[in-house]
Amino acid sequence: MNDTLVENAPVILTDRAARRIARILSKEAAGTVLRISVAGGGCSGFQYTYDLVPDQPEKDDLVLRKGEATVLIDSMSLEFMGGSEIDFADDLIGQAFKINNPNAVASCGCGTSFSV
Repeated sequence: MNDTLVENAPVILTDRAARRIARILSKEAAGTVLRISVAGGGCSGFQYTYDLVPDQPEKDDLVLRKGEATVLIDSMSLEFMGGSEIDFADDLIGQAFKINNPNAVASCGCGTSFSV
């Protein structure tokens, strides 16, 4: 494991990501939010998971709110995501959430898995 994890740094939600999340949530039941987690797996060791869940944060969750967007990140995932920027890319390759993670020392080509 990387000895320089940016554990306590804030996670930033860009305006572009917040707009996309708000658009997704607008089509869901009232009170739905996006939960981003880090799980073991993927081709690089860890991968991000995205789930639509009820707005019921755990006591140790980081809650990011911007406009109509709400993102929950659990404390275990935050250990790997501290200092990250959550963005949304819409380019020739396609549309996807991109997490610019200063803790990642390597990632796969599609950007959904990483190693620390």
